[in-house]
Amino acid sequence: MKYFIIAALILTGFLMMSMSQKVDAQHAYTPHDGLMENKPESLPKMTIAGGCFWCVESEYRTLPGVKYTLVGYTGGALEDPSYDDITTGKTGHAEALEVYYDSKETSYEELLRFFLTKAHDPTQLNGQGVDIGPQYRSAIFYDSEEQKQTAQAIIDEVNESGQYDKPIVTTLEPLKTFFVAEEYHQQFYEKYEAARGQPHIRVLYKLKNKSH
Repeated sequence: MKYFIIAALILTGFLMMSMSQKVDAQHAYTPHDGLMENKPESLPKMTIAGGCFWCVESEYRTLPGVKYTLVGYTGGALEDPSYDDITTGKTGHAEALEVYYDSKETSYEELLRFFLTKAHDPTQLNGQGVDIGPQYRSAIFYDSEEQKQTAQAIIDEVNESGQYDKPIVTTLEPLKTFFVAEEYHQQFYEKYEAARGQPHIRVLYKLKNKSH
């Protein structure tokens, strides 16, 4: 009996490893090759927040039409906040993402739909998964009345689609100063997942893509 149990455990281990490899292959993360190394000031941008900015950024760097991304902090009152400052949840800032895109290849509307239907859970208030606090809130930061109206229309559209059992809680907030996050946060997924493997990033990516 003892040897049977050992053999069963070994077989189970091999099966789990095989399943894990299949999942890794299915959800392999590959940024597209049209990304730019430097911020393209002439391109339009969208500013959003939806939980951990490492994860949201990794989602957008795979999308055609996206040319550059930058993570940082916005929505609060403290000048030039650090990561340690905003993790207290007391500064009012959110972990945010700037997405620069080519309007000939994609649109503000398409990028917002992706944000509200695939990139994160817009029905969770002040958090995403295990990341809890106002710094992880779901938000769209608009820099014009046109962006505000467009964002509201997309929110209404997704709410009415019936995709979610709960209403969207994403806030619409006027864009304040966007403070660029520390360098080690930029393209975090590519730097650390590819080089070392970071469970926090990998697990969140798999969980989010499970239902896509």
